[in-house]
Amino acid sequence: MKLHELRPAKGATHKEKRIGRGDGSGHGGTSTKGTKGGQSRAGYKRKMAHEGGQMPIQRRIPKRGFKNPHRVEYKVFNVGQADHLADKYGIKEFSLENLYINNLINQTDKVKILGNGEVKGKFTFKVNAVSEKAKAAIEAAGGSVEIVK
Repeated sequence: MKLHELRPAKGATHKEKRIGRGDGSGHGGTSTKGTKGGQSRAGYKRKMAHEGGQMPIQRRIPKRGFKNPHRVEYKVFNVGQADHLADKYGIKEFSLENLYINNLINQTDKVKILGNGEVKGKFTFKVNAVSEKAKAAIEAAGGSVEIVK
């Protein structure tokens, strides 16, 4: 047996009509593609978001507002939560590592402490940002604040 003698097994292939090979084939003329329009043309590929002449959705929906690319998103904790979190998780130092280990933040989150509530314990905070009111409340309770970049 030689390479040019190889043939598919009997019944494995079916002969299909060759379209676009003249009127005698039964599939000449428009070659089963219909008349006119993008789909009848050579090289046609569907265009993303093409809605057949209807105004596309990205042009129908109004554009409003502004997304600031420089916005810094913080995961926020209030000083009033510090005692509760210390009891629940056994935290004395509120650092990014401790909060991440206890599944309170994601690894890439930035943390800000706000001044809502009262802090009773003496805690150390190593976070990305602190409000003035929170800093005053923490230091009044005997704790300390360190800003981490």
